[in-house]
Amino acid sequence: MCVIAFAYKTPGLGQLVLLANRDEYYARPTEPLDWWPQYQNTLGGRDAESGGSWLMVDGRGRIAAVTNIRDGHPVKAERSRGELVERFVAGDEDPFAFADWLRAEQGRYAPFNLLFGYTSDLFHFHSRGGQIARVTPGIHTLSNATLDTPWFKSERLAEYLREFQRVPTEDQAFVALSDGTPAPPGQLPNTRIGSALERVLSPIFIKGRDYGTRASMLLTVSARGDMQFSELSWGLAGRETGRRRFTLRPGQPSAAPAR
Repeated sequence: MCVIAFAYKTPGLGQLVLLANRDEYYARPTEPLDWWPQYQNTLGGRDAESGGSWLMVDGRGRIAAVTNIRDGHPVKAERSRGELVERFVAGDEDPFAFADWLRAEQGRYAPFNLLFGYTSDLFHFHSRGGQIARVTPGIHTLSNATLDTPWFKSERLAEYLREFQRVPTEDQAFVALSDGTPAPPGQLPNTRIGSALERVLSPIFIKGRDYGTRASMLLTVSARGDMQFSELSWGLAGRETGRRRFTLRPGQPSAAPAR
């Protein structure tokens, strides 16, 4: 995942409204949002190359999403960061115990942010500092630095959330997530990759030659825990390849996707 904005326990938008784009190489095999057959009542996309996911939820209200930390020094890691998402959502550890495990194991993964916990009790873990922090109610962002770092793309996506007077429709969410406006030169981050590449990666929606936005997601959670999870998939050069929508209610068995 490369940009997330979410309204958490806010008036008007309710328990949780999360908008996110996953950016990846077009050639990397990916399975779209679906039920995970090996787990009870669990939804998420799947990395078909290394396993794991970028955003998953389950009927117990467990949730996790991962972003990388970009600092200009790619790290060849032993394990895929997508495993962290799957491990938490499919597991039983409480967030603090899981954070202890993350501190012990984080060296096996490239640097990462993990947003995780329960839809009613969210936490953030930043691998550079090894600290867990409980997320406070409000509108928050997460991209490739740390929670609420004011990058152009993050702030622009958060502004869309602030403009919504109620839970957005899929069309409203996907319009926001398809915004390809690049950052002005004075608002580019400096992650030591050069200004030209910084500009390519600066919009909410990325449309590169061999790398770009592969999935846009809307996750909404009601006060009683009902979830609506929608995904718009993208192919080469920003070509739409499919839409999927699921409803997940705590304690109910898995169901076929709504089309």
